[in-house]
Amino acid sequence: MGFLKEFRDFAMRGNLVDLAVGFVMGAAFGKVTNVFINGIVMPFVGLIQGKDLSDWKLVLKPAETSPDGKQVAEVAVQYGNFISVVIEFVIIAFVMFLIVKAMNAAKKKLEAAPAPAAPPSPSNEEKLLTEIRDLLKNNR
Repeated sequence: MGFLKEFRDFAMRGNLVDLAVGFVMGAAFGKVTNVFINGIVMPFVGLIQGKDLSDWKLVLKPAETSPDGKQVAEVAVQYGNFISVVIEFVIIAFVMFLIVKAMNAAKKKLEAAPAPAAPPSPSNEEKLLTEIRDLLKNNR
């Protein structure tokens, strides 16, 4: 039972839960970014060459038909997909940078906020009067 208790304690630790939430949010953000890149950014980038970016490739060996009638597939380096993924990475990294920057600014602002002022300590006259009052109470 010690192993199960130790695992439960590990799984319920705050850092692990935070990590799981961050992972799920990152996966969702990745999907949103992927749709944004492929649906909005890449068509404009594709206008440069007049075709979709995913179609950009360097053909090393074109498709051909062999003498016995079999179709041999083309051999190509598809650098368009690589460029698409690099652009997606840069956008995700930039957005994460902005989020971390905003969190750090909020943290600094929270740390810089003045702490509530402590009540002022009594003056020497008030201390003396308090002592006199206490002495008079004790003498009765």
